[in-house]
Amino acid sequence: MFGFLLRRLAVLIPTFIGVSIIAFSFIRLLPGDPVALLSGERVMSPERHAQISAQLGMDRPMVIQYFDYLGGVLTGDFGTSIVSKKPVLDQFLTLFPATVELSFCAIIIAVALGIPAGIIAAVKRGSIFDQGLMGIALVGYSMPIFWWGLLLIILFSGILQWFPVTGRISLMFYFPQVTGFMLIDSLISGQKGAFASALSHLALPSIVLSTIPLAVIARQTRSAMLEVLSEDYVRTARAKGLSPFRVIGVHALRNAMIPVVTTVGLQVGVMLAGAILTETIFSWPGIGKWILDSVFRRDYAVIQGGLLLIAAIIMTVNLIVDLLYGLVNPRIRH
Repeated sequence: MFGFLLRRLAVLIPTFIGVSIIAFSFIRLLPGDPVALLSGERVMSPERHAQISAQLGMDRPMVIQYFDYLGGVLTGDFGTSIVSKKPVLDQFLTLFPATVELSFCAIIIAVALGIPAGIIAAVKRGSIFDQGLMGIALVGYSMPIFWWGLLLIILFSGILQWFPVTGRISLMFYFPQVTGFMLIDSLISGQKGAFASALSHLALPSIVLSTIPLAVIARQTRSAMLEVLSEDYVRTARAKGLSPFRVIGVHALRNAMIPVVTTVGLQVGVMLAGAILTETIFSWPGIGKWILDSVFRRDYAVIQGGLLLIAAIIMTVNLIVDLLYGLVNPRIRH
């Protein structure tokens, strides 16, 4: 198992370096000068432009800038925002709980609905339930997040007025942010109605973000269940006269969950990628909206640092999934 871990860690090193090169180079390919954007509508003299460029280290060759940046990252320094003048890591840690809370609620919805839908579709293979559920899953997977989010806003916020459109909690409530997770902080604040307000603000973004992972989990569960239901031990369990609930819920589902767990773990990357659009649509103050705003401002340090930190999180989750999969199925280690 230790050798398996070392092999996985060896793969992460070149992956991280490759992501750092892409993150460093991508933003510099976009049109626009971050130094000129700092001046706003004022005209900046060439001397002042050269002075600020030298202060930010942008007057040096690209290769030297990259290696200086990589050296800082390896020591935990992800740079300082050009706009806010704050360390990128501090801003990331401040905003990350909002994205984690949104992604966690979305994955709970995806798992709670996707796995039962996949089981029903597999058990009722070829029936109207199977075709209907998989058809809905295909539509959910194909639906653009921004369009789906706007539809829900028009229906549930505009017409029905059931849920708020933006923010994490109503402006009526104010309390210190202890954990950064609004559901927890509103609950421990003791203010009446604060938790319900935070939950109502979280509902629509979570539903939108969970749509694609829900479809993937449902289809993967169906595929895994169909494979397991054709195994000899399942037929033996049925021949022994066990109840359908025990055959499906104990013998079949436990073995079918191995690839499903892997799929759920890999959806973390989908969540963080989809959070950029979701947070922008609902004005959710997380890292997705933070990075998108930094793209328009050409804030190199924020974009580079944010992408690297997200990539590190995704790689860590994938490593954990690989290790868990290796524990469940020892053949994977070889």
